[in-house]
Amino acid sequence: VSARAAPSSPGRAPFLHAGGAGASAGCPARCVCDEQLVVQCAGQRLAEFPAELPLATRQLILSDNGIGELPALQLNYLADLVYLDCSNNSLSELSESTFGNLRKLAYLDLSFNALARIDARTFGPLASLVMLRMTDNPGLSEIDARAFAENAALQVLDVSRNNLTVLNASALMALPALRALGLSGNPWSCDCQTEDLCLWMHTVCQAPAEMRGRRLSEVGMQLRSECHQGLGYWDYLFFIAIGFVIFSAGTVSAWVMGVLMVLYERYSKRKSEELDSDDEESGAARGGPSNHGNGDLTKPSIE
Repeated sequence: VSARAAPSSPGRAPFLHAGGAGASAGCPARCVCDEQLVVQCAGQRLAEFPAELPLATRQLILSDNGIGELPALQLNYLADLVYLDCSNNSLSELSESTFGNLRKLAYLDLSFNALARIDARTFGPLASLVMLRMTDNPGLSEIDARAFAENAALQVLDVSRNNLTVLNASALMALPALRALGLSGNPWSCDCQTEDLCLWMHTVCQAPAEMRGRRLSEVGMQLRSECHQGLGYWDYLFFIAIGFVIFSAGTVSAWVMGVLMVLYERYSKRKSEELDSDDEESGAARGGPSNHGNGDLTKPSIE
């Protein structure tokens, strides 16, 4: 994309201007583009996503406008984008296709918008995402447990000052590169749904009333004891499985013992019979036949 460079001050990259006299066709109206592939559109009262962005753009700054939607078709043409700042706009919804082709994106700022929920696959395509700022969305009350499942490179996540009451701690703990996590300023509900979060974090509870003002980490063990008083579905399955294993083991053991006892009894009986036979043979050898040798002889009588 060709553009005419405007004079620049020493030590600063030259800017390419658009929107007005002498504007370049390669830069959107009311935005400033420079040779470092940075497009600066901050504070220009834009109501819509800027059109005709240079396809090679690496940094796009849209902060402090009134943009209500990020059009997936236009945004995903920017395949080389690594930095996207959409803070302080009017974004209310993100879809699975919004960031579908931004595989190089490393920094994303969605703070100070009107987001209400984050679905499972919203950030899925962002395999290179390192930092995600999503603070100060007053209506943001739900983040799907699988929202960050594919962001293995994520190091910094900030969801402070939203309207979150629960968050899946197990999903966060599974992120291998996570180094910093911002959770403050949310009305966390300290109950069985946030048990893992309470054991892990040091933010403050807002509900229920008896927990208000206490740190999550302070009530974690209390919740663990309260939440596990009753038996759940998996607990019953576990006990059934254990009972079946014990019953099977007992049955097999009894059968084996029975077989061994029968074999031992037969062996003992056979051994006893062999010993009796040996004794009889030994006695016969010592005594000899009764009508031979020095036995009594009877003389015939003469009448």
